[in-house]
Amino acid sequence: MKTLSRAVLGVAVLGLAAVAVPSSASAAPPATERQVTDIVPVPVEAKADPSASFRLTPGTVIRAGRGTGDVAAYLRELLKPATGYPLPVLPASAGLPAISLELGKADPRVGDEGYQLTVAKSGVRLRANTAAGLFEGVQSLRQLLPSEIESKTVRQRSWTIAGGTVLDYPRFGYRSAMLDVARHFFAPDQVKQYIDRIAQYKINTLHLHLSDDQGWRIEIKSWPRLATEGGKTAAYGDPGGYYTQAQYRDLVAYAASRHITVVPEIDMPGHTNAAQATYAELNCDGVAVPPRTDIEVGYSSLCIGSPTTYRFVEDVIRELAAITPGKYLHLGGDEAHSTSDADYRTFYEQVAPLAAKYGKLITGWHEIVKSEPPASAIPQYWDQGGPDADVTAAAERGNKFLMSPSNHAYLDMKYDASTPLGQDWAGLVEVRDAYDWDPADLVPGVGEQSVAGVEAPLWTETLRTADDLEYMAFPRLPGIAEIGWSPQASRSWDSYRARLAKQATRWEQQGIGFYRSPQVDWP
Repeated sequence: MKTLSRAVLGVAVLGLAAVAVPSSASAAPPATERQVTDIVPVPVEAKADPSASFRLTPGTVIRAGRGTGDVAAYLRELLKPATGYPLPVLPASAGLPAISLELGKADPRVGDEGYQLTVAKSGVRLRANTAAGLFEGVQSLRQLLPSEIESKTVRQRSWTIAGGTVLDYPRFGYRSAMLDVARHFFAPDQVKQYIDRIAQYKINTLHLHLSDDQGWRIEIKSWPRLATEGGKTAAYGDPGGYYTQAQYRDLVAYAASRHITVVPEIDMPGHTNAAQATYAELNCDGVAVPPRTDIEVGYSSLCIGSPTTYRFVEDVIRELAAITPGKYLHLGGDEAHSTSDADYRTFYEQVAPLAAKYGKLITGWHEIVKSEPPASAIPQYWDQGGPDADVTAAAERGNKFLMSPSNHAYLDMKYDASTPLGQDWAGLVEVRDAYDWDPADLVPGVGEQSVAGVEAPLWTETLRTADDLEYMAFPRLPGIAEIGWSPQASRSWDSYRARLAKQATRWEQQGIGFYRSPQVDWP
C-alpha cells in the first residue's frame, strides 16, 4: 500500500475546502459505545476520558508522518467504507481535524510492537517506534469506534472515537495462530480472510500446516507430484487442493501487509502418508502406500536410513526457504509413533542443519527436544501441562517454547458435548478454559524467561468452510491473543468476559458466526 500521489493529495485538499467542518462550539457528540479500558487484548495502561472523545467528520484527514504511509493507507481502508468519508492521507493536516500517525517520540517502554494512543477532542495521535507498533495501535483504535465501523457499506450515524490515553506493548514477541490446510484445504482468499480476523487481535504469526497424511498443499518444483497428486485428497475423502509457489508468495505478502509472519510447516518424519503415497521411493520397501483420508495418527514414517529421504527433505526445505521471508521453518515432529527413538534422533540430527544451510531457524512440535536441537530452535508445546523432563531439560539448555496446550489453546476442541464441529480428545474447551491459564505456569522449569509466546492452533479434520473456522475460533481466539499480549497481572476472567461481550456486535458487522457461550453475557 502507498500513500496518495501528490496530484491526488492536491485534489483531496481542494475537495475538503468545500466540506463543512464542525467548529469547537458544535454540540458534543453522543456517548460512544466503547472506552479505552474495553480494548481486547487489555492494554498495559489505559485511562478513559469520555469528555475527550473525537468525532470523525467528512473533513477529517489522516496525517501520515514519515514512514507511516502503509499503515495510514490501511487505516483509511478500514474507516472509509462505513463512514463514506474521503479521509485523505496527507503529510500535514493544515489545521484540519486529524488522526495523526507518527514514528518516534514514543515512550521507550513500547519497544518494537507497542504504541501510545491519545484521543482528544482536537484530534487523535498514535505514536510508535515501528510500523508494526503503529499497526497494532490501529487495531486498538478501531475498537474505540462504534461497531458499525466494520460495515462494508455506508452507515448514517455519528462516528465518535472514545477519548482517553493508552500505553501498550506485548508480553511476548511471538503470538501465533495456526491454520491446518492439510486435513481440509482452504483457498487463498479464505486464508486471507482468516489473516484479517487474527490481525485485529494483535496476532503477529500465521503457522500454516501444509502437509499431513491426508494431503500435501504446497508446490515443490523438484518433486512436482507432491502437489498435483498428493494434493488431491483431504480428510473423509473430500476434495483437496494446493497452493502454487506464486499463490504462497502472495499469501506471505498479504500477511506481511498485516504485519504477520508466515511460518510454513512440513510435518516429518511422521504424518507423511500423502508424500509416501505419491513417491514410492520415500518408503523403505520402494512401494507406494495407499492414500488415506481417515484421521488416525502415528502410522506413517519416512525411511530414516535412506539417502533419498534426506534428498527429499533438503529439496523441500530449500524451496520453502526461498519463498519464505520469515526466519523460521516448522519441521513437525509430533506423533511419530512408527519411528523409533533412535531413528527419530538420527533424523533430526541430519535435518536440523539443513534449515541452517538455507538460512532458517527451526521450530517444531515439542517432541523435537528429544533430539536436543540448537538453543535457537523453538519447540511448540502441545501437551496438557505438568512435569515433562525432556521439556524442562530443553529449557535449561536455552530453548524457548511456544505454548499451545491442547486442553486450552486448541481451537478445534468442542466447546461442550453438543458442539456440532470439532473433536474432544483433549477435553471440552469452553471460553473460560481457553482464557484461564498462564503459559509461564504450565510445565515445571518452563517459566516466563523460557516462553517465546503462545499459539492458537486450529486443526481442520471436521472443518470444511470459512464459517466453520470462524465458529471454532470465535470467541476463543481473542482470549489466546490476550494471553500473549497482555501482562498476566492485568488479566482477569471477570474483566475479560465483560470486554469480550462488547466484541459481539463488531463480529456481527464482520459476518462472523461466532459461538454464543453461556459463560458470557452477550448483548
